[in-house]
Amino acid sequence: MLITKREAKTILNSLSAGVVPRTGLRHISVGRLPEIAALKSDLDHNREGGATVRFVVGRFGSGKSFLLQLMRTYALESKFVVADADFSPERRLFGSGDEAIATYRELMKNLSTQTRPDGNALPTIIEKWLSSIQAAVAGEGNLDPNSPEFVAQVKARIITTLNEMQGLVHGYDFGNILAAYYQGYLSNNEELKSNAIRWLRGEFSTKTEAFNSLKVRSIIDSDNYYDYLKVLAVFFQKIGYAGLLVCLDEGVYLYKITNSISRNNNYEVILSIVNDCLQGKASNISFLIGGTPEFLEDQRRGLFSYEALRSRLAANRFLGEGLQDFTGPVIRLSSLTAEEIFVLLQKIREIHQSQPTTSLNMTDQDIQAYMEETLRRMGAREFTTPRELVREFVNLLNLLIQYPQKTWQEIVMGLPAPKEAVSEETAAPENDDPLNRFSDFKVN
Repeated sequence: MLITKREAKTILNSLSAGVVPRTGLRHISVGRLPEIAALKSDLDHNREGGATVRFVVGRFGSGKSFLLQLMRTYALESKFVVADADFSPERRLFGSGDEAIATYRELMKNLSTQTRPDGNALPTIIEKWLSSIQAAVAGEGNLDPNSPEFVAQVKARIITTLNEMQGLVHGYDFGNILAAYYQGYLSNNEELKSNAIRWLRGEFSTKTEAFNSLKVRSIIDSDNYYDYLKVLAVFFQKIGYAGLLVCLDEGVYLYKITNSISRNNNYEVILSIVNDCLQGKASNISFLIGGTPEFLEDQRRGLFSYEALRSRLAANRFLGEGLQDFTGPVIRLSSLTAEEIFVLLQKIREIHQSQPTTSLNMTDQDIQAYMEETLRRMGAREFTTPRELVREFVNLLNLLIQYPQKTWQEIVMGLPAPKEAVSEETAAPENDDPLNRFSDFKVN
C-alpha cells in the first residue's frame, strides 16, 4: 500500500511522541478484527436509521484512542459526518460552568466529512446542501438562477426538509437558523451567515445576543446541547450523509471528578445517551466513548458506581475464559499477540524505509530479537500495551538513521534496565519465563 511522504512523516512524528496520528492509520493497523467488525456493524445500523453506543475500555496505551481514530477514518470514508473530542477538566458532559457547552463546541470545531477531514466542516456541509438544491432545481426546470421562480422552488425544497424536522425537540429553532443562513446566502450577507454558524456551534453566550443577531429567542447551551446533537444527526441524514458519529475519548477525566454530585450528573448524561440508543429514541447517531477499566468498573467512582449504568453495562455472565461478547455496549481491548506486535513493528520499519533519504538495515530477525530483548527490559505487563513499545521502536529507528555506523544491539544493550515497581498481584511466578510466549513464534 503506497504511502505519501506527508503521511509517513505524520505517522512517525505522532508515534515517537506516543500519540495517535490523525491520518494514515490504515498503514499501521494490526489485529482487533472482531472489535472493528462490531463497530462497523454499528455504523451499518446507524445508516439504516438506528442509534448505537459503545464503550471502548482498555489500559493506558492499549490502543483505545487508536481504535476510535481508526473508526473515525472508516466512518468518513463511508459518508458519515464525524465529531470527536477529548474529555478534560474543562470539557465534560455536565458542569456548573461552561464545561458541557465547551464539549459541544469542541465537537463542532472537529466536525469532519470526507472532503473536510480536518474539522470545521459545518459551513461546508450547509453550503453543499444549498448548492445541491439549486443544482437540482436548475436541472429540472431550466430556470434562470436569478429568476423569482427559481428562488421560490429552492425555498420550497428547503422548507420541505425543515418541516420534516419540526417534530424533533428543538427542531423548530434549528429550522429557523438554517432559514436565516439561507437568507444570508441569497443576499450575500456574510455577517448573517456567520451569526447562524456561530449559533449552531453554541458560541452565543446569552439569548439577548442571539436575538439581536438572528431574531431567535433560544441558544444552544449546557442544558440542551445533547438534543441538538440528535437534531444534527437527523439533518445530516436528510441531506445525503449516512449519519453522525460522535467519538468521546479520555473518559477517565469524568472518573477523576472529585465531587460526587457533579460526577453523578455527568453519569446521568451518559445514562440518557445509553437509554436513547438502546431503546431506539434517537436516530442516525452513534457514540464511541473511550476509557480505562477504572472508569467503567470502579464501584465508588466509576460508571458502575451509578446503579442504572452498572445494570446496563454489566458483562455477559456466561462469558468464560477465552470468550468475549462483541454485541454488548462494552468492548474490552485484549492484549496484542506476539505475532500482531511483530507485524506492527514490520509496518513501522517499512514506513521508515519508504523515506527517500532513509537507509535502514533492520531485518525481520532483528525485529524478533529486539522484541525479546524489550520483553526482558520492559517486563511482560508493559510489553502488552503498544504505546510504549511502538514509541521506543520508532525512537530506536530514528537513532539508527542518524548513526548508521551503529547497530540496534549497540544502542539497546548499553542501556540500564528500567526500574519497575511490581505489585504482588501482578508479579509473575518465579518459574514463569517471559520468553515462553515466543516459544511457538518463528520468523521464516
